[in-house]
Amino acid sequence: MSDIEIAQKAKMQPIIGLVKEHYGIDAEHLDPFGHYKAKLSLEYVASLADKPDGKLILVTAISPTPAGEGKTTTTVGLGDALNRMGKKAIMCLREPSLGPCFGMKGGAAGGGYSQVVPMEDINLHFTGDFHAIGVAHNLLAALIDNHIHHGNALDIDPRRIQWKRVVDMNDRALRHIIVGLGGAANGYLREDGYDIVVASEVMAILCLATSRVDLKDRLGKIVIGYKSDKITPVYASDLHAQGAMAALLKDAIKPNLVQTLENNIAIIHGGPFANIAHGCNTVTATKTALKLADYVITEAGFGADLGAEKFIDIKCRMADLKPSAVVLVATIRALKFHGGVNKDDLNQENLAALEKGFENLERHYNNITQHYGLPCVVCVNHFTFDTEVELELLQAKCAVLGARCVVSKHWAQGSAGAESLAQEVINIVDHREPGCTFVYDENLSAWDKIETIATKLYGASGISASAKIKAQLNTWDENYGKFPVCIAKTQMSFSTNPGLKGAPSGHTIEISEVRLANGAGFIVAIAGDMMTMPGLPKYPAAERIDIDDTGKITGLF
Repeated sequence: MSDIEIAQKAKMQPIIGLVKEHYGIDAEHLDPFGHYKAKLSLEYVASLADKPDGKLILVTAISPTPAGEGKTTTTVGLGDALNRMGKKAIMCLREPSLGPCFGMKGGAAGGGYSQVVPMEDINLHFTGDFHAIGVAHNLLAALIDNHIHHGNALDIDPRRIQWKRVVDMNDRALRHIIVGLGGAANGYLREDGYDIVVASEVMAILCLATSRVDLKDRLGKIVIGYKSDKITPVYASDLHAQGAMAALLKDAIKPNLVQTLENNIAIIHGGPFANIAHGCNTVTATKTALKLADYVITEAGFGADLGAEKFIDIKCRMADLKPSAVVLVATIRALKFHGGVNKDDLNQENLAALEKGFENLERHYNNITQHYGLPCVVCVNHFTFDTEVELELLQAKCAVLGARCVVSKHWAQGSAGAESLAQEVINIVDHREPGCTFVYDENLSAWDKIETIATKLYGASGISASAKIKAQLNTWDENYGKFPVCIAKTQMSFSTNPGLKGAPSGHTIEISEVRLANGAGFIVAIAGDMMTMPGLPKYPAAERIDIDDTGKITGLF
């Protein structure tokens, strides 16, 4: 059966009763969205402050491939397995974006018998959080143009407006647009563009905010552009935008509760991409789960060079989170792809390619253990085409590396297939104090922070940028010197070239653009030709999605 067919056969339980049964949370603290989804009130979240924290486990992966690795599937499978073994565990996931759902990557609710449900709702509009984020973002964009139209008392330079518009869809035609056409009545004629919602600073702010007050404060700090002197920043608070934006986000800030196929609780909240943003679910969701459960399993997007690094250097640094261990997900198929095998041939045994592609896993593992300072379990997400010889080779190479390696069959068997993985995780986290090391010191310059990530984690020889970008970073160091950096880079490679597989070394990371995310509290460095508005592939997934007269959806994956 397909993922959606498995999900549609799930025996879901009403979320209100399930949350009460698992965690003793009364219905008065929940805002239900139908029978199987609910938001948890911030007042209840605040009431948990004095409770001890559980153990935080991060699930990340090797560099992504078209074959897929299965981070969300592993996160769900591991959480279900811990619960199956009598532990109290919650999974914290990101909300899927409609862009990948209708594009090439598909949804993000897990797969096989390790999924969160209701799968169709989660992958489509869910509880409306992304809509609220997009509207709040675009309200600020409208206020900017409206202010200029009505006299521009703030002296905003229309050529230096930094705030684009957003939509939760892959639409390359919107990357660069002209607004204000049609004469003076329709505003000031200028260049503009769209990003995808997950790249919005409002998304990043929602994911990092710790309260409504913090949310509103961060929204007010957004730099929308500069005055005509080219130096003085203009903030969202100068337009008195933060109050209305926060009002639009009044429900979006509350964590969403759903369940797995095995009726365990998962929190799905926030959804920034890790290749163009910081790639983690909300701080609120993670901290809430840590108060409710003994083990919290969360994911960070794409490979450990992107999502895991930002989880450590941005999220953990800002929120004072202390992870206990990392699960590094790999597949035989993906490693063969990194070893040079074409996608169509990945189901054929190929030990030479597997051995060559292992260098990708090795670098990620070393980054996690040496630069993040965290113990790591390698999870081989099992596929039916994997041969015993290939699995033995991979486990042998992991043993030489000193890595714990577990073959896990949670996709096919659910929690029963992930018990060995869960036991390995328990063996680690129950016997070490939580904590990690950051990749760079916060007192380094922005340039040095970017270079440190590139050389330590990506295997690069250095970084390059235009004199204009260097000057901009130097200027920001004066006022934003302690900000972490968020590198927007292709997820397909350690380099900026998605075609360079394995573990390339000695390359140069070119920084093509830098953006100040003052409300979120970090500097975005765009590497190479990374796009913050993706495009659809030649054959988008949307062409295969359908709904029948009974309301049954097909084609989602």
